[in-house]
Amino acid sequence: MKTSDFDYKLPPERIAQTPVEPRDASRLMVLNRENDELTHSTFNRIEDFLLPGDLLVVNQTRVIPARIFAHKIPTGGKIEILLLNRRDEHTWECLVGGKRMDEGKAFELENGVKGEIIAVSEGASRVLRFEEPIDGFLNEIGTMPLPPYIHEKLEDPERYQTVYSKEEGSAAAPTAGLHFTPELISGVRLLGVKIQSVTLHVGLDTFAPVTEENAEDHKIHTEWCSLPFKAARMINRTRAYGGRVIGVGTTSVRVLETAARNAEGRDLVGEYEGPTDLFILPGYEFKATQAMITNFHLPKSSLMMMVSAFAGHEKIMSAYQTAIEEKYRFYSFGDAMFIY
Repeated sequence: MKTSDFDYKLPPERIAQTPVEPRDASRLMVLNRENDELTHSTFNRIEDFLLPGDLLVVNQTRVIPARIFAHKIPTGGKIEILLLNRRDEHTWECLVGGKRMDEGKAFELENGVKGEIIAVSEGASRVLRFEEPIDGFLNEIGTMPLPPYIHEKLEDPERYQTVYSKEEGSAAAPTAGLHFTPELISGVRLLGVKIQSVTLHVGLDTFAPVTEENAEDHKIHTEWCSLPFKAARMINRTRAYGGRVIGVGTTSVRVLETAARNAEGRDLVGEYEGPTDLFILPGYEFKATQAMITNFHLPKSSLMMMVSAFAGHEKIMSAYQTAIEEKYRFYSFGDAMFIY
């Protein structure tokens, strides 16, 4: 399977630079997988496509101010650090911007806390060890890590958080959830649709392009996720009573399908907490997800491959071409799809 099969040409003006107001005013493309029908709507009409008994599974992760700055010791050269994954109180997997940031290189954060590079991975990936835990002062020294294709300043950092975000730990937002407002959530519940939270702390690799010529050769980074017993019970009951399990965003789908590995008997999922390295490509058989709410993704990304696996490669490529022609907004602050 060629990575180039998931490529498409996107005019730069179609990349959303700012979120729409209100959140649920974004456009919504609805794709019926059975008959290939495309419907154009707006996200505040999502209730038109939900049914009583459905279950929305949302990712409650919260983005941390993960972009921080430091100076090399002893030269004073400036470096930029993007925190990706917290291994323990002192150790983080990061991306580091700066020349000759090799193993053993020491640095000092803007507040005086020192650290050292203890391992070097591919590209700019590094493992850093800080002399003390940094979680407590990230709000003071860190900034919101917006994706590199967003060039305009975000006036309100909360617009890069979902309204139901709770568990801090992500380097990027689960963007499909950005369209929900508290009022829309209340309306969905009044319809008879339940909402269940799971957690996946999003790393940068989720959104990065696949660079290998053959997609199967790509090694996706692990991300920490959790689907507790209560959530597993609600998901299994939903399906037992004929409702649809709907993943809000590819991150929620990844949690669902990871937890499906622990399912017993006729259950869809079992409880799970820990790392996931699940890489979903066309040919994958979805076990726990009947429908998906998602944004429009970067070409050749693992997310593009996941939605192609869910809906079919040709259907997705055709839908994306229609979205470009119809002037939909793409990527993190862009419009949404509902695929069922």
